[in-house]
Amino acid sequence: MATHAQPIRQVRTVWRFAAAALGLSMALLGAAHAGEAEIRKSLGERLADLGKIDEVSKTPMAGLYEVRVGTELYYTDEAGNFLIEGHLLETKTRTNLTEERIAKLTAIDFASLPLKDALVWKQGDGSRKLVVFADPNCGYCKKFERDVRQARDLTIYTFLYPILGADSTEKSRNIWCSKDPARTWVDWMVEGKVPAKMMGDCDTSALQRNAALGRKHKVNGTPALVFEDGKRVPGAVSLEQLEKQLVAAKKPA
Repeated sequence: MATHAQPIRQVRTVWRFAAAALGLSMALLGAAHAGEAEIRKSLGERLADLGKIDEVSKTPMAGLYEVRVGTELYYTDEAGNFLIEGHLLETKTRTNLTEERIAKLTAIDFASLPLKDALVWKQGDGSRKLVVFADPNCGYCKKFERDVRQARDLTIYTFLYPILGADSTEKSRNIWCSKDPARTWVDWMVEGKVPAKMMGDCDTSALQRNAALGRKHKVNGTPALVFEDGKRVPGAVSLEQLEKQLVAAKKPA
């Protein structure tokens, strides 16, 4: 009998340890859910205009929670007594955790984009690819169009996205219905040559699909850039910034 006592005690010890570990895990899980529930309750009651909270999650910073409303990020304590709007930086690596998170939330599957509805302009061998949502009357779009002409080996897919009024819509139609839409676009945006007025019938349903596509991905301003890795960048970036993003987008995941 003595020969079996030691193994039995070891088995009991292992089971007690496993039970304790499971109990601790359940307690931590319960605390996490309790924190999330408390945050949702507090913010929902006190800040109704904040909108529907889609997600509450812990951040790498002790005691700090991320609150996601759509693609907007806020930070709060475990009781929801304080709300912070701003960026969370990890100082050791100088990483902007907020920007990193938003980039993931707003990423677009490049392969899913309906490129047949875009103007296509190829520079060099066109091996690198970029999507741009642009309005023909957008000053920042014109600046970007001038700068991007200097980028090498790039295919630019431009979704006409007229959001600045009736004249933008008319110009978009005239450009889309021209004999050479991509050339007409560049002539207008870079050279200032006004596109000729559309004559006769023309299928402009692509412009309606572009508008729906932009709304789907919450494109609220122009230019809006989408790189091959799905990353979105709002605004007219410099040629140097563009080159960095193009290189990063080509790196294997």
